[in-house]
Amino acid sequence: MEYKENEEKVVSYGTYILVWFGLLVFTGLTVTVSGMNLGRLSIIIPLLIASSKAGMVIYFFMHLKYEGILFKVMLFITLLVVTIFIGFTFFDISYR
Repeated sequence: MEYKENEEKVVSYGTYILVWFGLLVFTGLTVTVSGMNLGRLSIIIPLLIASSKAGMVIYFFMHLKYEGILFKVMLFITLLVVTIFIGFTFFDISYR
């Protein structure tokens, strides 16, 4: 079994262009949603859009796609804990 320490992955320009276009679409969606009155969803929807954009950046531009399963699981656990803390903060503020 051979271990390749510096194995490089080649990502095509087409992939980067599609991700960039997706980020532009999500940015336009963010601007559109910011002008709407969505009631209780006014916080959740922009957070979901921002999370989607961050996920695209992490997965493609930061090459999470090519990392090992352990790194992906640890990142998921970390993001889950941050999400729980943010959720508790909103829960606390909404019942004051």
